[in-house]
Amino acid sequence: MSKTVVIDGKNLCADAVVSVARHGAQVRLSEQARVHLRDTRDYIETAWFSSDAPPIYAFNTGVGQRKNIRIDLSEMEVFQINLMKAAAAGAGDPMPAEVVRAMLLLRINAFATNHSGVRTEIVDRLIAMLNAGITPVVAAKGSVGASGDLAPLALMSAAMIGAPESRVAYRGEHMPAPEAFQRAGLPQTIDLKAKDTAALINGATASLAYAVLVAHDARHLLRNASVSLCLSLEALRAETACFEDRMMLARAHPGQRRIARSIRQILGDSQRCSEPARAVAPWPTAGAAVLEAPAKAAPRIQDAYSLRCAPQVHGPVLDALEYIDGILATEMNSATDNPLIFKEEQSYSVISGGNFHGQYIAQAMDLLALVLADLSAISDRRSSRLVDPACNFGLPAGLSALNPGVNPGLAGVQSTGTGLVLENTGLCSPASVISLPAKANTEDHISNSCFAARRTRTVLENTQTVIAIEMLLAANALDIADKALADFALGTGTDVAWKTLRDHIPVALGGGRWVGRDIEQVRNLVTQNTVLDRVQLACGSLLET
Repeated sequence: MSKTVVIDGKNLCADAVVSVARHGAQVRLSEQARVHLRDTRDYIETAWFSSDAPPIYAFNTGVGQRKNIRIDLSEMEVFQINLMKAAAAGAGDPMPAEVVRAMLLLRINAFATNHSGVRTEIVDRLIAMLNAGITPVVAAKGSVGASGDLAPLALMSAAMIGAPESRVAYRGEHMPAPEAFQRAGLPQTIDLKAKDTAALINGATASLAYAVLVAHDARHLLRNASVSLCLSLEALRAETACFEDRMMLARAHPGQRRIARSIRQILGDSQRCSEPARAVAPWPTAGAAVLEAPAKAAPRIQDAYSLRCAPQVHGPVLDALEYIDGILATEMNSATDNPLIFKEEQSYSVISGGNFHGQYIAQAMDLLALVLADLSAISDRRSSRLVDPACNFGLPAGLSALNPGVNPGLAGVQSTGTGLVLENTGLCSPASVISLPAKANTEDHISNSCFAARRTRTVLENTQTVIAIEMLLAANALDIADKALADFALGTGTDVAWKTLRDHIPVALGGGRWVGRDIEQVRNLVTQNTVLDRVQLACGSLLET
């Protein structure tokens, strides 16, 4: 990917993080940011590298309960290494590579705000790692998100300095960090000097890396959920008056209204969601050789909540994402270590504070987990209606169209979705209110932000599969009714979505399919936005303001 992301500490956005983390975009520090970093560091080395300098936390003092112990100038570099090693804890499986790459980028941007006092050599080393594709192996668990994500950032930073104990991923292999730097034509090691380690390991940056990626993906998933919803609406020939704008204006939440508009965009000129279409039997009843239409189809009047109330449930997800994105935009362009350095007229001052605390991220991720869990729940209820003969308006039980009995149908597919919803329900309990003191009560309130964000990524992944299952089942329902309802055209967007699914997964009404493979294939279409992109090409961008 040829795009270059220029880092200035002010303008980093989620799309840029994704382009670097996932697509290998190159990174460059802006010249203005470089000048400011050098000026600040020059002052630090001129004014504070002396035995009579004022006590500055983690610069010339110990940390935590040892904050009053003065560090002699001769021991500052040893202290940096020891501090990093002491923090390089952690447990569990490695973080995904894209999360670690995002963490590297976010730390660089935090330094570019020019409140950390790090050397430009440190920033350049982090940039070189990203551009060369050297990704530290970082344990995912063990951060409390209080004095930042100490363990993940220390493991990341230990790899950066070429610590022999550190391992990295490079060109498809795991290897000791020094070996990767050597293969990439970079110096195997780099020294740490005063203030470097404290700047590197403070800040809820691992939490933020997870959060930025999951919020980005959640926006795309919500658009995909509009598509899966409309496939279900067409498959069940639902009533659509409830999505009119005058109905939305009677309760004018912005998200609800935008969701309803996306439904109208996708359904467009649908004839399937109409009273005449509802009067047609979509498939022969058991034992019948031909279609038998009801003697007189009762008017639908209104549908079940999972259909009729979709804007009122999908809408809060969108409004939550607006709030969450605002939080993350601020976090991405903030200085989050401790202490921070501020330029004054002729000098600089230092303030110890708490910008490293991850509570903003933790609460935002709790909210996102909650709304995604509910999005999965309502999607699963629509899937349940599709396979239930008591609720699907004439479709065969389990969508077992041919050879029922021999063909068990797709009820097992729907059951997988229910299992994932149950898991989401357990996972969306708040993490941000769980606070246990750490570091001998020095950190007496913690945010739990790294777990909150990591957990929300799991909820997102589960919900992606639930939405894919709804798409798969609704497409099969449309296949079943295709012949009987051929005179009633689908909406433009729904028709495109259905045909796109069939381009990748051929119809098989008689069963005998390895359904796990089908679920995974549709899930890939959801995560890669394949169906969504074609629908938006036909109908316009969804969920725009």
